[in-house]
Amino acid sequence: MKIDTEIRHATKPGANLFLELGFTPDEAKRLQAASRKQIDATQLLKRELMEELSVWIAKHHLKQAEAAEILMVSRPRVSDVVNKKTAKFTIDTLVEMLSRVGKPVKLAIG
Repeated sequence: MKIDTEIRHATKPGANLFLELGFTPDEAKRLQAASRKQIDATQLLKRELMEELSVWIAKHHLKQAEAAEILMVSRPRVSDVVNKKTAKFTIDTLVEMLSRVGKPVKLAIG
């Protein structure tokens, strides 16, 4: 059995995906704005968690290799945290790393 992997359509960068999916222009605009808002909020949360980790590393005068050992990740992963490469991490991973250094994260709603 052959799996079909042919690309038939690619959405151009910056295009409104919801419009391409067939939503009305008004609905597509609303959905895109809501999506962007959610993405921005997630990125902000990741940056905040990464900042906490970076501050902890600096406060303890750790080299990235030393921090990696404590966090149970590779040295390049620590570099990605310090350089705020949010796309490379899930919120769960960052929360777990903070927990490993004695900084449990608490969720507040509202």
